[in-house]
Amino acid sequence: MTLNLDDAKNTAEVLTTALPYIQRFVDKLIVVKYGGNAMTDPELESSFARDIVLLKTVGIHPVVVHGGGPQVDNLLKELGRQSDRIDGMRVTDKSTMDIVEMVLGGSVNKSIVSLINKHGGRAIGLTGKDANLIQAKKLMMEKMGEDGIAVPIDLGFVGDVVSVNKDVINMLIASDFIPVIAPLGVDKEGNTYNINADLVAGKVAEFLQAEKLMLLTNIKGVLGRDGEVVTGLTPKKVDALIEDGTISGGMIPKIQCALDAVRSGVKSAVIVDGRVPHATLLEIFTNEGVGTLISREIEASQS
Repeated sequence: MTLNLDDAKNTAEVLTTALPYIQRFVDKLIVVKYGGNAMTDPELESSFARDIVLLKTVGIHPVVVHGGGPQVDNLLKELGRQSDRIDGMRVTDKSTMDIVEMVLGGSVNKSIVSLINKHGGRAIGLTGKDANLIQAKKLMMEKMGEDGIAVPIDLGFVGDVVSVNKDVINMLIASDFIPVIAPLGVDKEGNTYNINADLVAGKVAEFLQAEKLMLLTNIKGVLGRDGEVVTGLTPKKVDALIEDGTISGGMIPKIQCALDAVRSGVKSAVIVDGRVPHATLLEIFTNEGVGTLISREIEASQS
């Protein structure tokens, strides 16, 4: 079979449109946080894996950091276990940590690796415990009491990132592998910690000085008061949107990860609608994208 003339023109236009973006990002490192609906819908899972393989094939270096909260919840439910959350953070005791490690570092991580490899990639699964990839410390939260005094909250084995062993990731990239990282960390005493995947992705991007950080989520991006997606943001604009309440609730931690990465040297960060098939490619190979872009370059050009 051969393409008819109209199909041939459309195909050629798509390929040539992508060319300047491929040239821009070739040999650059992009950290992608993979989670939400994109991890539970078979069609979206497949499109994500193909996107990652295509990026690697054209000379871009993707690093995948994945979540897996719903999968952990499902297994806990099957085992008759209750998992409490405080402000969206899972309270993780020792037995719960064992289950989290089994799901994130085992079934979820290996499933993503297998899917990428099925589509022709060379993925390798890691947790933060491998080669001390992610050094962590215990995360302590504070909650304001009714008397206005901050009360410390112990979440158990929930961690924060201290450092990332970038040599391990760079070695894998140099050997043409695609790292797939489960968000687990380890402290100096050997304790394992469950860490928010957005936070891990942001820190990995920061330590590697990535070109772009991409956070796949279950919403269109940062929404303005009119309900439309707000993009082309700078750290200064984000601060203003948080202050006036436009950005609130569960979006604040996610956008804070993106902000911290940009302020630490990552060229840009984007919060992407992971429910859109091939969202990763659309974000990198088109000018419009499918999410909210945060960049220092925009701020510099306007000052």
